[in-house]
Amino acid sequence: MSRQVPADHESVRARLSARRADTQARIAALERDFEAIVEANALVAVDDEHDPDGSSTAFERAHVASLLAQARDQLVALDQALERLEQDEYGRCEGCGEAIPAERLEVRPAARTCVRCAQAAPGRQNRPPRRL
Repeated sequence: MSRQVPADHESVRARLSARRADTQARIAALERDFEAIVEANALVAVDDEHDPDGSSTAFERAHVASLLAQARDQLVALDQALERLEQDEYGRCEGCGEAIPAERLEVRPAARTCVRCAQAAPGRQNRPPRRL
């Protein structure tokens, strides 16, 4: 099996590092948003049952917490992609061992699998195809 690592190692590293910096900035902004929601809630009497804004505040807090968790997961994935790049394993599907198409890596630079293996992953068989 030949190793087919992206030709321009430095441009890949730069793209991953830029995505990582963007993700860190998004995490910082989401953390500030979450703290602001919590602080604003602390200033008012919390009675979700009788407060008409209580449920929307709880939803907003949960929504920001979910976005924050997704951003943190993305940061981990980008760090792992940088590790794979250093180990000359970046761009190789962890499922079948084939090269991940450059187009997929352009859209999802932290991708660990090719599209075929991602679609065959456990739990994916019963899901409807994603529509863009």
